[in-house]
Amino acid sequence: MKRALFAATAAALIAGSAATYAANTPAAGDAPHRWQPTAEDRAILTDARIVALKTALKLTPDQEKLWPGVEQTLKSVAKEAAQRREQMAADRKAAREARQAGTPADPIARMRTAADRMDARAADLRKIADAADPLYKTLDTAQKQRLNMVLHQQFRGMGGGWHHGPHGGPNADGPRRG
Repeated sequence: MKRALFAATAAALIAGSAATYAANTPAAGDAPHRWQPTAEDRAILTDARIVALKTALKLTPDQEKLWPGVEQTLKSVAKEAAQRREQMAADRKAAREARQAGTPADPIARMRTAADRMDARAADLRKIADAADPLYKTLDTAQKQRLNMVLHQQFRGMGGGWHHGPHGGPNADGPRRG
């Protein structure tokens, strides 16, 4: 059952990705542009990541009872992050228009905005950690290793700050430098 669900999710993801790529591929003679995922694309990918995470964990029946809270928190945090991304895009557009109008940039406001974004990400990580902690405490060694592997794969290249420390676990001090 789980394999069928995973296979169906993967097939839908691949089909959706191909259709989205085709729709966003420039016509001959057009300047190429970088594909930007839509809100729907991000929601689909979030759902796929959650399914992949649950599948990799191979939860026991007792652990399954703890999963709904984790899943709901992951979806809620993803939705809030999507809203922040939309706001960031609107802010960038407003800043671009202000520059074009000759209004100088305000570096102090930019620092405050960046700090607010970091605070929001930190709060998201705390929500996820709080929701996942009861389940994590029930995982065996193999499940914990798979969790680390899946999270590493999902966050690699995304600037998510999830990097392995010297013992194969997440580096709680933040992103790896240089």
